[in-house]
Amino acid sequence: MAPEIPNNWASLAPFRMTIPEGCILNAPRPYPVSVRHVIGHLLPDLMMGCLHQAVPERVTAEGASALWNPPLRGGSSVSGQARSNRPVLPDFEVITFNSGGTGARPTQDGLNATAYPSGVRTMPVEATENVAPVVFWRKELKPDSGGAGRTRGGAGQIIEVGGKGELEFAMNASFDRVAHAPKGREGGLNGAAGAVHLKSGKTLRTKGFQVIPDGDRLVLELPGGAGMGDPTSRNPASVARDVRDGLVSAENARALYKVALGVDGGVDQAATQALRSIS
Repeated sequence: MAPEIPNNWASLAPFRMTIPEGCILNAPRPYPVSVRHVIGHLLPDLMMGCLHQAVPERVTAEGASALWNPPLRGGSSVSGQARSNRPVLPDFEVITFNSGGTGARPTQDGLNATAYPSGVRTMPVEATENVAPVVFWRKELKPDSGGAGRTRGGAGQIIEVGGKGELEFAMNASFDRVAHAPKGREGGLNGAAGAVHLKSGKTLRTKGFQVIPDGDRLVLELPGGAGMGDPTSRNPASVARDVRDGLVSAENARALYKVALGVDGGVDQAATQALRSIS
């Protein structure tokens, strides 16, 4: 890809790993495994946790890590039942690529809705809607999903998708960071865990084939990255900016960062000093 740049010799040298059989990284048949890419995407957080013990000032907090790629499909056979005299979507299958937030860095905030470590870019919803009979009703950053810290975790996002005409379609889920949220470091708070549910409120499984019935929509809440460092040491002006940008609520600015805002949205210096002196 870049032949003019010389290779790093060490990057081409062989190395050996010893991985005991039966663990998650060495699971030969007949161990029940699936969607192996999710495990691969979570490994960097494990390695960062190890490196944090040696060079804490040079690693990030945990992030969403695993991509949220829902394969969507529609057609007469989605539910496995005959649908006589009822409209159905045409047969289709499409996959979208979506990302939660990355973990905070020692000197900078995490990245919002950015894939790490995969580096895969998010697909424009217009491209998906152009090739499949689905409608993206929402695709926006999720407030308060980035973990609070001296540097804030990157925000996750909320995606709401339905079949065209509100007709039934299906999803094959392969999501993670739901039961276990990204963990903060050095006093930073965890990022928000992910969630999968219908707009009507029913919680869906994070793995496996599921049907979104007529008149309902799929809602994906992608995880936010975790924070780094004590939230009360964050620059109050940065907190006020996050509130203006819709990334942090005024309530969390006060409760987690100990930053009070004036009616103009700016920092109330006296009130903030009083809050932080109490904490």
